[in-house]
Amino acid sequence: MKSLRSLIRFLRPYRWPAIIALILLAAQIVADLMIPNLTQRAIDQGIAAGDLAMVWQTAGIMLGAAVVSAALAVCNTLLSVRVAQSFGADIRREIVKTVQSWSFGNLDRIRTGQLMVRTTSDVNMVQMICMMGLRILTRMPLLMVGSIFMLIRTSSAMATIIAVLLPVLIGAMALLATKARPLFKTVQERLDRLNNVLQENLAGVRVVKAFVRNDHENARFEAANLDLTNQSIHVFQLLSVLMPLLMVILNLGVVAAVWFGGRYVIEGSLSLGALVASINYLMSSLFPVMLLGSLVGPLAAAEASAGRILEVLDDTPSIQEIAEPVPLPEDAAGHLRLEEVSFSYDGNGGDPVLCDVSLEARPGERVAILGETGSGKSSLVHLIPRFYDVTEGRVTLDGIDVRELPLEELRSRIGMALQETVLFSGTVRDNIRYGRPEATDDEVIEAARIAQAHDFIAALPNGYDTAVGQRGVNFSGGQKQRLAIARALLVKPLVLILDDSTSAVDVDTEARLEEALDAAMRDMTAIVIAQRVSTALTADRIVVLERGRVAATGTHEELLATSPIYQEIYASQLGNGGAPHEHTA
Repeated sequence: MKSLRSLIRFLRPYRWPAIIALILLAAQIVADLMIPNLTQRAIDQGIAAGDLAMVWQTAGIMLGAAVVSAALAVCNTLLSVRVAQSFGADIRREIVKTVQSWSFGNLDRIRTGQLMVRTTSDVNMVQMICMMGLRILTRMPLLMVGSIFMLIRTSSAMATIIAVLLPVLIGAMALLATKARPLFKTVQERLDRLNNVLQENLAGVRVVKAFVRNDHENARFEAANLDLTNQSIHVFQLLSVLMPLLMVILNLGVVAAVWFGGRYVIEGSLSLGALVASINYLMSSLFPVMLLGSLVGPLAAAEASAGRILEVLDDTPSIQEIAEPVPLPEDAAGHLRLEEVSFSYDGNGGDPVLCDVSLEARPGERVAILGETGSGKSSLVHLIPRFYDVTEGRVTLDGIDVRELPLEELRSRIGMALQETVLFSGTVRDNIRYGRPEATDDEVIEAARIAQAHDFIAALPNGYDTAVGQRGVNFSGGQKQRLAIARALLVKPLVLILDDSTSAVDVDTEARLEEALDAAMRDMTAIVIAQRVSTALTADRIVVLERGRVAATGTHEELLATSPIYQEIYASQLGNGGAPHEHTA
């Protein structure tokens, strides 16, 4: 249970409610242990002696003990639930906080579906064990120890039965627990896979319908679902042996108690009341082991879940800020340089995505990066805000290596419209000022105007207060891209990065957007990832990437005259044998 113990630190803020809950639990056990002793008194001093008053008096005390036990149990449960729920909430909060601190490299290793399972199902499992720990898991050992003590006090001869049966019970339970733990870990891994398939299925349901792939997706889900089902059945088939085995051992103990205890009563060395009390104490000392046996499955599952949670919490962000970062000067202008940069997603041991890339973007310049799919364009711009770190070379902003800058400051000075447009639940206004929540309405509208988004926003039923559907489902691809550009512009960055952010925008709108951006970006350094040559035509410099290397650099006219690769791209998109269409002149 090493992993579960590692999560105990999340209980520290709630240690006093937890301690009080355990004290109440101990008091409840004392009240429960009084009842067999009172039963012995009622039989030996009341019924056997014909003293009805003693019977009534003892019965009243027993009733009072039961009421007190019930009241203590209720109070213990209320505190246990409060502690466990707070414990689970803190773990979920820490998981989300940890994931937010991760770099893209960490997120590449653990997929979104897996993180969702760990934040929900796995946390629920350890949260349940926490609550059980303050109730059942602590009550059972205390009850067992107290019952054994009272059994020895009542009849030391009868206590020898415990010495034989208890090791057998514990050994059987430990053996099955050892076998069950890895199986439960496998169950959670199968649940990860099922969740990933389900998430892809639901997120891409429109694509599924468009390509009539319902049967294929149903089959994928069915395979993952069946895999999880079979693994779960296998686990519970193993655990199904445990309870019958423990019941057999418990019943053997009762039979032995009646056999030997009956002889002692007949011989006169043990009273009838003491026999009844001994059997009660024997049952209450063995029953906790049985109950703990029934919890082998949940405990094994919780240990596996705790290990998976710790895998997230203990994962160190691959992008680390240095101990004494260098702040950007107040007059920072956004002079960007990539100096002989190489990059691999797997570090030095992986195939390089970028090789020996050097480029410069001065303040007020727009640099377009052109290249075929997979040439490393997006990887390159991800190095600028340190989503990833370079493998070789360096990236500098105003002469300072970005690895020496405070991460928060670096990223706050860079505005990005990523290749995959993400909108959040809330209003259009909230999405545009996501990077600057304090921005005024006038600033929001101005950013939307530059991004050519104001007109369609104004035409919405509630304008800027229109609710954004899940993942921006109520907007077209071009509209979402323009909202993302407005969001990037609103932070008033030193460096603006547009990663293929106009691919879904029509040509006329793109032309107006280009014109508006020219005026807005006079004080910014702009890096534009382009799939279309038309996007790059007005750039101050165009960098052509081919297989992660810089194949050519220059203006449109220079490249058209000197670069075969650029000529080929231009001809395929805008020319006919190299001759441009009239509207592109």
